Amino acid sequence: MTHTQIRRIEGHDVTGFRAMLELLGRGFEDEETYSGNQPGDTYIKDLLASDTFFALVAEDAGAVVGAIAGYELKKFEQERSEFYIYDLAVAETHRRQGIATELIDAFGKIARDKGAWVMFVQADPPDAPAVALYDKLGVREEVYHFDIEPK
Repeated sequence: MTHTQIRRIEGHDVTGFRAMLELLGRGFEDEETYSGNQPGDTYIKDLLASDTFFALVAEDAGAVVGAIAGYELKKFEQERSEFYIYDLAVAETHRRQGIATELIDAFGKIARDKGAWVMFVQADPPDAPAVALYDKLGVREEVYHFDIEPK
């Protein structure tokens, strides 16, 4: 097992953010989406300064080998929030070593500290390893997801 360190990407860490994007692109086999048209430095710094966006990476010997990014969604019906895990990936060379669980736990500590009552994540049924991980950590809900184009 490798020794990894989890750290939050924040402040002006544009380099760390870009390394996270590259890892996510490789992890999802979708490098064009994550690296083909990356946001500019100002956009990244603004995102990292946001009170509702959170990004963490797992590093091994200084290299990013895992990443998680998500959002705090403040609720309107009660004074509480939910945390949405938007993306989570681990480098192929570092899978099955508990890194994804460590990232989720670290994200969960932030959520707890911010007063969130739940975290949630989506997984595509064909992605069996992701579904198995989330089944181990949470309660599955069968829902429909719809993409609606803004007009």
